[in-house]
Amino acid sequence: MTLCDRRHRSFTVVSGRGRDMSLRGRASGLSSLGCQSSVGGMGCGSGGHLIGSSCSSSSASRAGSSGSLVGVGVPSLEGEVGCPDCAALYPITDDALLHNLHTRYKRDQIYTYVGTGLVSLNPYRRLALYTPDVIHAYRSSCVFHLPPHIYAVADAAHRGVWERNSDQVVVVTGESGAGKTEAAKLVLQYVAGVTAAHPASHRLLQSNPVLEAFGNARTRRNDNSSRFGKYMEIEFDHKGDPIGGSITHYLLEKPRVTGRAAGERNFHIFYQVLAGADIQTLKLLRLQRNVENYTLLQASRHPVTDSLDDRTEFSITKRALDVLGLSQEEQLDVLRIVAAVLKLANLTFTSVNNIDGTEGCVSENEYELHEVCELLFCEVPALVGALQTRTVESRGETVVAELSALEATRTRDALCRALYNRLFTWVVSRTNEAIKAKTMGRRKVLGILDIFGFEILETNNFEQLIINFCNEKLHQVLTEVTLKHFQEDYIREGIDWTPIDIPTNNAVVDLIEQRQTGVLAVVEEVSSRVGGGTDALLQQLSFSCGGHSLFDIKGGRHAHSDNNIPADSFRIRHYAGSVTYSVQGFIEKNCDGLHRDLTRSMYHCNHRILKELFPEGNPRRTTLKRPASVANQVLISVSALMRTLRSKSSHLIACIKPNELKQPRILESALVLHQIKYLGLVEQARVRCEGWAYRATHETFLARYGMLSLHTWPGWRGPPLEGCALLLADLPLTPTQYTFGRTKVFIKSQRAVHELEEFRRERLEDLAVLVQKTYRGWRQRTRYRVLKAAQITIATSWKSWKAREEYRLLKHQRRVQWAATVVQMAYINFQRWRFLTRLLAELPSESPVDGSWPPAPVPLADTSALLRRLHHKTRCHRYRLQFDQTARNRMREKVTASIIFKDRKASYSKSVSHPFLGDYVRLRQNAQWKKLASETNDQYVVFADIVNKITRSAGKFVPILLAVSTNSLLVLDQRTLQIKYRIPAIEIQRISLSPYLDDIAVLHVKPPTPTADLSGSQNLNPGCLFGSDEVKRKGDLVLQTGHVIEVVTKLFLVVQNATGKPPDVNISTEFDANFGQHSVLFTFKTAGLAEVTPGQIRIMRRHNRMEVVL
Repeated sequence: MTLCDRRHRSFTVVSGRGRDMSLRGRASGLSSLGCQSSVGGMGCGSGGHLIGSSCSSSSASRAGSSGSLVGVGVPSLEGEVGCPDCAALYPITDDALLHNLHTRYKRDQIYTYVGTGLVSLNPYRRLALYTPDVIHAYRSSCVFHLPPHIYAVADAAHRGVWERNSDQVVVVTGESGAGKTEAAKLVLQYVAGVTAAHPASHRLLQSNPVLEAFGNARTRRNDNSSRFGKYMEIEFDHKGDPIGGSITHYLLEKPRVTGRAAGERNFHIFYQVLAGADIQTLKLLRLQRNVENYTLLQASRHPVTDSLDDRTEFSITKRALDVLGLSQEEQLDVLRIVAAVLKLANLTFTSVNNIDGTEGCVSENEYELHEVCELLFCEVPALVGALQTRTVESRGETVVAELSALEATRTRDALCRALYNRLFTWVVSRTNEAIKAKTMGRRKVLGILDIFGFEILETNNFEQLIINFCNEKLHQVLTEVTLKHFQEDYIREGIDWTPIDIPTNNAVVDLIEQRQTGVLAVVEEVSSRVGGGTDALLQQLSFSCGGHSLFDIKGGRHAHSDNNIPADSFRIRHYAGSVTYSVQGFIEKNCDGLHRDLTRSMYHCNHRILKELFPEGNPRRTTLKRPASVANQVLISVSALMRTLRSKSSHLIACIKPNELKQPRILESALVLHQIKYLGLVEQARVRCEGWAYRATHETFLARYGMLSLHTWPGWRGPPLEGCALLLADLPLTPTQYTFGRTKVFIKSQRAVHELEEFRRERLEDLAVLVQKTYRGWRQRTRYRVLKAAQITIATSWKSWKAREEYRLLKHQRRVQWAATVVQMAYINFQRWRFLTRLLAELPSESPVDGSWPPAPVPLADTSALLRRLHHKTRCHRYRLQFDQTARNRMREKVTASIIFKDRKASYSKSVSHPFLGDYVRLRQNAQWKKLASETNDQYVVFADIVNKITRSAGKFVPILLAVSTNSLLVLDQRTLQIKYRIPAIEIQRISLSPYLDDIAVLHVKPPTPTADLSGSQNLNPGCLFGSDEVKRKGDLVLQTGHVIEVVTKLFLVVQNATGKPPDVNISTEFDANFGQHSVLFTFKTAGLAEVTPGQIRIMRRHNRMEVVL
């Protein structure tokens, strides 16, 4: 049991860890990630993200008639019959291969390996072998656990691109009807399925329906026959995802546009437009759904089958054009040309005789002509002139010649073929623009070649010769690549090898392409002659090729010539069989010329695409160089294609047609055996069986697998051969499984190659983990260092910035403070100025009692108060200056009263508004008083009024005349003005009052001293308080008057002036009074009356206590 068998069960890929590769010292840790399939990596490993898409009607098999889907689920080896690989047959013969293929075909097992190649039999039915599950199985499972499949070949090619980094090509060969087109589509479908996440995959996949619609047609052998050669290159990135591609097409079968064999159809697009376009589109295209209305389609009437649902196919084509980026206007322009070709072929011409005797022609259906002009946006006269006349230039003269009806018909057909052929080229070019890689650069590619199938028809023309020549060249290259080079390599490397005889087709290829004497060279030479025709071509072919053993022509010069060949034909013995070619039309088809009148008329059309299709019609182009012939074009393009194939690793898919009836499960032995022989399948199987599955130079082998041995990893510096020997000794391979050549290593078993690839894949995983671990550690360390350095840099920068910012802020703050101070000072000065200005304009009045003052700003509140006080003092001073001495005295009295009584005596506030008159009884004018006052030196009276004296005994009120002079206080009789007693001012020491509203005042007189009494008794005047005959004093005087405030104030000033110091003014509710020999306590009580009159005051004497009740 191989490693692949041990590791895998069903379709599950298991990775075994820690198992030693062998007992020879292989390092542990090499485990399997999966198996590859066939040489070059055919098969699957641990493929990545897979998204498959099921076959649509355009990608399902069209190779035969419709049938039910066969097979359900993922295929397995359990139901396999026969031998999956023909290289394992014994003996390897034609009959053995035929029997094996027949046995498998009857069980719908249409795929069989031949070594690394694949044989595919057309099932002529749809098989359930192409689902996403099948794609995933061949992507993720070992090839030895799955039956042969085209997906295995596709996976091998895909893996060769992204695993081995080498260009790959999948070559699909076989005759017409063998299913080559479907096989190529399945390869592309697999690539798109395993890389479906990439948008380029979808665009690549959608290019197929477009090319099939314009380049495929139904033939008697194939319902979807490719009538052109196609080579697609898909570019991949390093991850194995497609990023773009390009398509090269070869030799579209133009004659099919205007002529076909019975039972065949024209190109699919004509039928798709008529069947699938909506009514509005058909009106724009001037078309009708009936196929019989168009000459190009009448000869190809064929029952419509499920395999060719034109309506559905048209919708698929439209969607594909949308995906490829063609706008609706571009699609409509393309369909206009398709419709113009259909309408142009309906033009018929009738011969007419001109006046000058020449033959001309006219169009019979003018409405078709006008509709063609509408579709091509051209003028009717221009198109008529191009179809019915011919302009000939000779020696500077221009002659216009009319064409006959036959010549006009040929011109019409030539224009139809040219229009369609160039439209097809434009569509391919536009498709390439949509699928090309968006980034520049050369990348590894995977090519898919779907070339013409080998054709042997009843009547074979120039197209069949070109098609079969291409197949001959392809067969030659494949024989060299797959068989001849292998054997030459074995012999060159000194390997023990018995050469296998491999038939080649070099002679046939030389017969066709040889210079000067080859068939194509003869056709080219005759085409270049003036007046060269069919007879000249036959004569030249007989002269140049008649002696060749593989060439037969009537009257040939070799012994095997067949004289039964028609006179206008020749026969070539191809590798796939003899083919008789009719030379009718060879020259015209090879020249493939289009007259300048037609190109100019097409160029002058206002159709947007036609100027690109007919650039030679530009009148500014004066070159008359003859275009390259078809033969030269084919030789050049085929040579370039063969060089491309030789430069890539090839994967062969040989398609075989099982029967001519296109019926499933029917295998015609003779037909299949014939294909087995000319495809060289027996030789391929023998070379694969007896040869070596893998070969590589010592350096290449060591570079790829050197990592599997400790002796050669991580590097080997010795001879490569010695390194390979040490490497293979460490691998679980027996000596019979490998050998050494002079410069290469050869491995016998394909399974051994898979095991090596599995070991390498596991080792790569281990190395990848090691690289990731090392890289991640390095990255983290580097990141840490970078972050640390960045942190230091940032911190340093930040600190520097912060210091600068702080300095800047400090400097700014200082400037702001300075500016603020300046602004504040300016503002304050402004406020001062404004306040002073306003104060000057709004000063209060000069009245001292005016309390108004203009408001001041807060900062100037103190200043305002100071100015207010100064202003008040000033105006008071000015106010005082306005007074005389009398007024000043009165003001002085008022101020003194305020000082004494304000906030102390309740009745003070009423006295403020009343001026102090002083003499209320006009005592100063009394003559008697004047005489009396002169005697007592009391001339100046400051106060005189009738007051009530309160008796000491009972507190009764006794009216008396009280006079206060500047020297004393006098009590007079009201009538006689006699002085009852006189108290000098210096004797009054204190004045007592209550704080209430009463008008009572107590004048406290100094008590007399004995010395004073004795000494002063001699000088007393007659009217003095003390009599001359008694020393005893009466005590304090108690008065009640309505002018108590005035009396007390004036008496205060008199005493102050007399003594030099103010008397004591006592305001209290209780105080003592001296009533002669004893002291009495005055007590004031109030009942809360607002005003008190004498009648409302009640005074009671109780022993030494006198109560005054208000």
